[in-house]
Amino acid sequence: MKRFWKAVDIEQADGGWQVTLDGRPLRTQGGGAQIVPARNLAELLAAEWAAQGDNVDPKLFFHRDLADFAIDRIGPGRDDAIASILPFAETDTLCYRADPDEPLFTRQQEVWEPLLTGAEARLGTRFTRVSGIVHHPQPPETLEALRAELDALDPFALAGVTTLASLAASLVVALATLDRDVDHEALFAAAHCEEDWQAELWGWDAEAQEARASKLEAFARAVQFIRAAQADQ
Repeated sequence: MKRFWKAVDIEQADGGWQVTLDGRPLRTQGGGAQIVPARNLAELLAAEWAAQGDNVDPKLFFHRDLADFAIDRIGPGRDDAIASILPFAETDTLCYRADPDEPLFTRQQEVWEPLLTGAEARLGTRFTRVSGIVHHPQPPETLEALRAELDALDPFALAGVTTLASLAASLVVALATLDRDVDHEALFAAAHCEEDWQAELWGWDAEAQEARASKLEAFARAVQFIRAAQADQ
């Protein structure tokens, strides 16, 4: 598709902010009004449109796609959205460790335990740790506490957390990004502790490095999305 606009702006709208192209407000891919809760987020969306060249590249609309997901899918289907996120807790990568006699176990303890114990203190419950890959269910009270925490989030934060949980294979890591004082790159590295450990032992190949960098970029953008959406709140 060719670029069809000249001017990209943002303006206040009923309930928030919206992007306009040549004065015309944008709509979501589902046809709804694309109104976001914070000016900072509207500026991110506008920057994506402004950065397009003569030919539109859909892959550059990361934040727009998250905003549309929040508006079109999470807004009218909140319970379904939360139900789709909770399974990341059942198989949370932070809970599945190497055998205690393996060197990797020590690294996992050092990196993962502070995140898990922090989540446990916040939620007032406990996660089940497992050595090996055989699935063990998390306590029902832990899942209910996580459900309540997710239910307290707005649709835009939920959209970001959904993306982050998928990239990290960890709901604990995804929710930790909501703390503005936390280093998102450190959280990403924690989620990929085992992968990085293997690379330290055997070396990185170019394809693996490229895949990791792409995931980190998407992770950073999702964190940026969440924090921008909450900037005016």
